[in-house]
Amino acid sequence: MRLDGAVAIVSGAAQNIGRCIALALAEAGCRVAALDLDGERLAALADERIDVHAGDAADPEQAARIVDTVNGQHGRIDILVNAAGWICSAPLYNLLDRAAGRHDIGLWEKALRMNLTTTLVMGSCVAERMLRQRTRGVIINISSVAARGNAGQSAYAAAKAGVNALALSWAKELGGLGIRSLAIAPGFIDTSSTHAAMSEERLREWVGRIPLRRLGTAEQVAHTVLFAVANDYLTGTVIELDGGLKL
Repeated sequence: MRLDGAVAIVSGAAQNIGRCIALALAEAGCRVAALDLDGERLAALADERIDVHAGDAADPEQAARIVDTVNGQHGRIDILVNAAGWICSAPLYNLLDRAAGRHDIGLWEKALRMNLTTTLVMGSCVAERMLRQRTRGVIINISSVAARGNAGQSAYAAAKAGVNALALSWAKELGGLGIRSLAIAPGFIDTSSTHAAMSEERLREWVGRIPLRRLGTAEQVAHTVLFAVANDYLTGTVIELDGGLKL
């Protein structure tokens, strides 16, 4: 697919990986619709190639309205990048908390909504437009190496495993109609959300387990998105961008 002139939607675009993806697509010549709950941070992205849309990607009505607006403005949607997400950590059972040691169900539901429901809702809305208009598009889900299973991240790992499963299911379901689907699973990326999710001491321990001995960057994730969009024979796979780390 040619990037120059393509129309892309990026969810979770206000900061970190999503923001870098939106900027990289715009720099490559795409017309980008950036979507996020955080309207204030999102506003800073607006320029001649990036339109901003504040809204909840997990809400079917809000998502459909934004997708309809983007399609109405540009006549089509070629690319969807599902980058909305939230890193959370909690053990299945906390031995140190006898009063409430079990995994909090509210945390579980929030993790699924912000990582998995956003992906399904946006995917269904954009796929509908692509199918009705016979657009040979691509859907890219931003996952995580935690999808393999990571101690202390039951909810997050389960949600990201679901994100992978959606990408692979859609590749089989939509491929014959000209729509590609895949996931990109970053490892430890140097973003504010990564640093907020764990102590610096714990993060240094993880870096010590990475063969390349360093964190990845959001820009490297964005470059992988550009590669995946451009390669028209790439579908039905999970690209692991993790510096060689195997959980």
